[in-house]
Amino acid sequence: MNISSISPTRLGIFCMLGGMFFISVNDMLVKSLSGGYPLHQLIMLRSVVAIGFTVALLMAEGGFKLLNTGRWVLHATRAVFILIANTALYAAIASLPLATATAIYFVAPLFVTLLSIPVLGEIVGPRRFAAIGVGFVGVMVMMAPQMMAGEGGYGWVVVLPVVAAAFYAGMSVLTRKLGQTSRASALALHMQFAFISVSAVVYLVAGDGRFVTPDSNPSVQFLLRAWVWPASADVLPILGLGVLSAIVGYLMTQAYRLSHASVVAPFEYILLIFSLFWGWTIFGEWPATTVLAGAAIVIASGVYIFLREGRIKVNRPA
Repeated sequence: MNISSISPTRLGIFCMLGGMFFISVNDMLVKSLSGGYPLHQLIMLRSVVAIGFTVALLMAEGGFKLLNTGRWVLHATRAVFILIANTALYAAIASLPLATATAIYFVAPLFVTLLSIPVLGEIVGPRRFAAIGVGFVGVMVMMAPQMMAGEGGYGWVVVLPVVAAAFYAGMSVLTRKLGQTSRASALALHMQFAFISVSAVVYLVAGDGRFVTPDSNPSVQFLLRAWVWPASADVLPILGLGVLSAIVGYLMTQAYRLSHASVVAPFEYILLIFSLFWGWTIFGEWPATTVLAGAAIVIASGVYIFLREGRIKVNRPA
């Protein structure tokens, strides 16, 4: 198949599907490593590895001149959003079952629709607003039982995927906005530099583990434990995180560059299938019935929103 003959919209969808698979592998590896390493160390190491691949992509798309931009404020804001989203989600994964964190995180496409109004100038009518409301009800169905401390609950950690989803949505719409003038490789390289810079600052402040104790919540330990020298068995997975980071950063950026957010966002739901598979096969996890029920509500509302958006491109805003 000649790639040049594929429409940009379809290429964006393919990029999103590939990105979701590699994100699931990345999340599985992060969870498996979260018991022995701090998050900022993993992010630093993976970004150092990822930069090499990202620079190669940059050179293939036009070279370092692509990094020149007059929209540094938007680039910096996008970097902050993805940093917060990654930190919140990975902290959640350290404590929650993988599929549970992923299911709650699926509120992200609803946030994307909301943020597309002020950032992208899109029009959202009452029907889609109603669907967004239904979606948030689904989120509460998932979260309420899980927020009960003890007896199978996880307390405040359950809120972290929602925080991650909100900032991921902000990053997504900014990627769409910046992608009109910036190439995917340039956006991905900006992101890797942001990861390294922030990880270095966190190392200087908390790299000795002074802010965490053995009794701390697993998510807090993952965020703030001391750096350690990687075990030989963990070197390959950590290097794999770097390769995956480069691939995911490029594919996700391309997805939102080539297609409208409302077109590619529904395909993010396949991530739940991948997460269920890894959680079951690797960690022996299965989400609670309320999580699956709430996820079904969120997915149904999201699919309605995206189908409605497809119709109004042909007809009129509603």
